[in-house]
Amino acid sequence: MNNAFERNIQAALAAVAKREKLANVFFVACGGSFAQMHAPKYVLDRESASLVAETYNSAEFVARDLPRLGSSSVVILCSSSGNTPETVAAAKFAREHGAYTIGLTTKSESDLAKAVDSVVLYVSKPAEANADGVGPALLSLAFGLLRDREGNRKHEALTRSLSALPGLVARAQAAHDADALRWAKAVRREPVIYTLASGPNYGVTYSFAICILQEMQWIHTQAIHAGEYFHGPFEIIDDTVPFILVLGTGACRKMDQRALDFTRKFTDKILTIDIEALDLAGIETDVIDYMQPLILQPLLRTYAIRLSESRGHPLTVRRYMWAMEY
Repeated sequence: MNNAFERNIQAALAAVAKREKLANVFFVACGGSFAQMHAPKYVLDRESASLVAETYNSAEFVARDLPRLGSSSVVILCSSSGNTPETVAAAKFAREHGAYTIGLTTKSESDLAKAVDSVVLYVSKPAEANADGVGPALLSLAFGLLRDREGNRKHEALTRSLSALPGLVARAQAAHDADALRWAKAVRREPVIYTLASGPNYGVTYSFAICILQEMQWIHTQAIHAGEYFHGPFEIIDDTVPFILVLGTGACRKMDQRALDFTRKFTDKILTIDIEALDLAGIETDVIDYMQPLILQPLLRTYAIRLSESRGHPLTVRRYMWAMEY
């Protein structure tokens, strides 16, 4: 973790700590950035006795005009480019309502950077795990708020564990590369691929569905929550339907396992990624449940790259995004 990155995070936390009251934390973004917000919300949901965490698409955050948004709120926003119009508008809206705003972006001169109270600049490397990325920034902010407001000590465990993340992910990607190649060849002609996960990993599979399969590969998909699977979606299973299913760690694992056990009865077209089966050396027990999305995202990117190569469809190709007015 570089010094400037850490200074920006601590400066934002110090500014929030000066506020007399903090009641709620809103995580606001669009698309892939929005998907990142599930992990820090999970942290606050599991760890905080006093802070209410919520996630919102940027446009809907403004549209809902929440009465509880105010001086006791922190709004954490993310846009890689820093110029997502809806997110910039949400930042301005939050400040107008008295909330403290923290913007995460890769561009220091972006509109988002200018619209917020504090800026955290991160480095975007989708195929790698880097301690200066958006995921580590969001977890550091979440655990920093817990430290400052409730005396939670897991921020230290997170900081130590983040240093092990690049090596861990590199090992996981190497271990899965042959599987990724086989999977990509097997599904390269599939018109539909579903994703299944729960807890903090749901955001990663949601991102894989909308950003990789739909946006970058033009494959029909739905990100299904493992807990919701048996309340409608499982009716689509047969031996022709492929799934990507994540078995997470911690309290939500039983939901994932139940979904996997049922799906196996009807199809063998299942890519299963079991976080517990990975070499997790260096990640401390106190934070492994919260860090698993930081491992899963670059690992799934290996599968995305192999899929794009197998289909002859580069991840950079778009029909509408950035190509026309929308």
